[in-house]
Amino acid sequence: MIKTVLCAVDTNRPNEDAIVVKTAKKLADIEGAQLDVITVVPDFGASVVGAYFQDHHVKSAQDGAAAALNDMTEQAIGKDANQAVRHIVSIGTVYEEVLKAAKLSTADLIVIGAHKPDFKDYLLGPNAARVVRHSDCSVYVVR
Repeated sequence: MIKTVLCAVDTNRPNEDAIVVKTAKKLADIEGAQLDVITVVPDFGASVVGAYFQDHHVKSAQDGAAAALNDMTEQAIGKDANQAVRHIVSIGTVYEEVLKAAKLSTADLIVIGAHKPDFKDYLLGPNAARVVRHSDCSVYVVR
Protein backbone atom coordinates (compact mmCIF):
# COMPACT_ATOMS: atom_id res chain seq x y z
CA MET A 1 0.00 0.00 0.00
CA ILE A 2 1.28 3.43 -0.96
CA LYS A 3 0.92 6.10 1.73
CA THR A 4 3.13 8.87 0.34
CA VAL A 5 3.96 9.79 -3.26
CA LEU A 6 6.91 12.13 -3.82
CA CYS A 7 6.82 14.00 -7.12
CA ALA A 8 10.06 15.63 -8.28
CA VAL A 9 9.75 18.54 -10.73
CA ASP A 10 11.80 21.30 -12.27
CA THR A 11 10.01 24.64 -11.86
CA ASN A 12 12.01 25.97 -14.82
CA ARG A 13 10.05 23.55 -17.04
CA PRO A 14 6.45 24.10 -15.87
CA ASN A 15 4.77 23.05 -19.13
CA GLU A 16 6.83 19.88 -19.51
CA ASP A 17 6.62 18.85 -15.85
CA ALA A 18 2.87 19.53 -15.49
CA ILE A 19 2.26 16.00 -16.80
CA VAL A 20 4.56 14.66 -14.08
CA VAL A 21 2.47 16.39 -11.38
CA LYS A 22 -0.79 15.19 -12.96
CA THR A 23 0.50 11.61 -13.10
CA ALA A 24 1.68 11.74 -9.48
CA LYS A 25 -1.72 13.10 -8.42
CA LYS A 26 -3.54 10.28 -10.21
CA LEU A 27 -1.32 7.66 -8.58
CA ALA A 28 -1.77 9.25 -5.15
CA ASP A 29 -5.55 9.38 -5.62
CA ILE A 30 -5.72 5.71 -6.60
CA GLU A 31 -3.99 4.76 -3.35
CA GLY A 32 -5.49 7.47 -1.15
CA ALA A 33 -1.92 8.63 -0.52
CA GLN A 34 -0.40 11.96 0.52
CA LEU A 35 1.17 13.84 -2.40
CA ASP A 36 4.44 15.67 -1.81
CA VAL A 37 5.96 17.78 -4.59
CA ILE A 38 9.65 18.71 -4.49
CA THR A 39 11.86 21.01 -6.50
CA VAL A 40 15.57 21.52 -5.95
CA VAL A 41 17.48 24.80 -6.15
CA PRO A 42 21.13 24.21 -7.10
CA ASP A 43 23.64 24.81 -4.32
CA PHE A 44 26.42 27.04 -5.58
CA GLY A 45 27.98 27.36 -2.12
CA ALA A 46 30.60 24.67 -2.59
CA SER A 47 31.78 25.75 -6.03
CA VAL A 48 33.84 28.59 -7.39
CA VAL A 49 30.56 30.15 -8.56
CA GLY A 50 29.35 30.15 -4.94
CA ALA A 51 31.83 32.86 -4.04
CA TYR A 52 29.75 35.31 -6.08
CA PHE A 53 26.48 34.52 -4.29
CA GLN A 54 25.64 35.72 -0.81
CA ASP A 55 23.21 33.99 1.57
CA HIS A 56 20.37 36.37 0.74
CA HIS A 57 20.64 35.37 -2.94
CA VAL A 58 20.16 31.71 -2.01
CA LYS A 59 17.23 32.59 0.25
CA SER A 60 15.54 34.67 -2.46
CA ALA A 61 16.10 31.84 -4.98
CA GLN A 62 14.53 29.41 -2.51
CA ASP A 63 11.55 31.72 -1.92
CA GLY A 64 11.11 32.19 -5.67
CA ALA A 65 11.24 28.44 -6.21
CA ALA A 66 8.60 27.91 -3.50
CA ALA A 67 6.23 30.36 -5.21
CA ALA A 68 6.91 28.83 -8.63
CA LEU A 69 6.36 25.32 -7.24
CA ASN A 70 3.03 26.33 -5.71
CA ASP A 71 1.90 28.03 -8.94
CA MET A 72 3.02 25.13 -11.10
CA THR A 73 1.24 22.56 -8.93
CA GLU A 74 -1.92 24.65 -8.79
CA GLN A 75 -1.93 25.03 -12.58
CA ALA A 76 -1.49 21.28 -13.04
CA ILE A 77 -4.02 19.89 -10.54
CA GLY A 78 -6.19 22.82 -9.48
CA LYS A 79 -6.40 25.06 -6.45
CA ASP A 80 -8.36 22.71 -4.17
CA ALA A 81 -6.12 19.70 -4.79
CA ASN A 82 -3.01 21.87 -4.41
CA GLN A 83 -4.01 22.85 -0.86
CA ALA A 84 -3.56 19.23 0.27
CA VAL A 85 -0.11 18.93 -1.32
CA ARG A 86 3.04 19.29 0.77
CA HIS A 87 5.46 21.52 -1.15
CA ILE A 88 9.18 20.96 -0.58
CA VAL A 89 12.01 23.19 -1.78
CA SER A 90 15.51 21.81 -1.20
CA ILE A 91 18.92 23.22 -1.94
CA GLY A 92 21.60 20.93 -3.30
CA THR A 93 22.03 18.27 -5.96
CA VAL A 94 18.75 17.15 -7.52
CA TYR A 95 19.04 13.40 -7.17
CA GLU A 96 20.56 13.58 -3.67
CA GLU A 97 17.83 15.90 -2.38
CA VAL A 98 15.04 13.83 -3.96
CA LEU A 99 16.39 10.66 -2.34
CA LYS A 100 16.82 12.46 0.99
CA ALA A 101 13.25 13.81 0.88
CA ALA A 102 11.93 10.35 0.00
CA LYS A 103 13.61 8.91 3.08
CA LEU A 104 12.47 11.72 5.38
CA SER A 105 8.86 11.50 4.24
CA THR A 106 8.99 7.69 4.07
CA ALA A 107 7.75 7.91 0.49
CA ASP A 108 6.55 4.65 -1.00
CA LEU A 109 6.74 5.94 -4.57
CA ILE A 110 8.77 8.61 -6.36
CA VAL A 111 7.38 10.08 -9.58
CA ILE A 112 9.96 11.84 -11.73
CA GLY A 113 10.11 13.09 -15.30
CA ALA A 114 12.70 12.19 -17.89
CA HIS A 115 13.42 14.44 -20.83
CA LYS A 116 13.93 13.12 -24.33
CA PRO A 117 17.34 11.49 -24.13
CA ASP A 118 20.43 12.74 -25.89
CA PHE A 119 22.90 10.21 -27.22
CA LYS A 120 25.05 10.50 -24.08
CA ASP A 121 22.19 9.59 -21.73
CA TYR A 122 20.08 7.47 -24.02
CA LEU A 123 17.93 5.63 -21.47
CA LEU A 124 17.17 8.34 -18.89
CA GLY A 125 18.35 11.79 -17.90
CA PRO A 126 21.15 11.80 -15.35
CA ASN A 127 18.97 12.78 -12.36
CA ALA A 128 16.15 10.34 -13.15
CA ALA A 129 18.66 7.55 -13.72
CA ARG A 130 20.39 8.16 -10.40
CA VAL A 131 17.09 8.31 -8.53
CA VAL A 132 16.03 5.01 -10.12
CA ARG A 133 19.37 3.35 -9.29
CA HIS A 134 19.66 4.51 -5.70
CA SER A 135 16.08 4.75 -4.43
CA ASP A 136 14.87 2.48 -1.63
CA CYS A 137 11.30 2.74 -2.93
CA SER A 138 9.62 2.28 -6.30
CA VAL A 139 10.16 4.96 -8.95
CA TYR A 140 7.69 5.83 -11.69
CA VAL A 141 9.35 7.62 -14.63
CA VAL A 142 7.18 9.85 -16.81
CA ARG A 143 8.38 10.55 -20.32
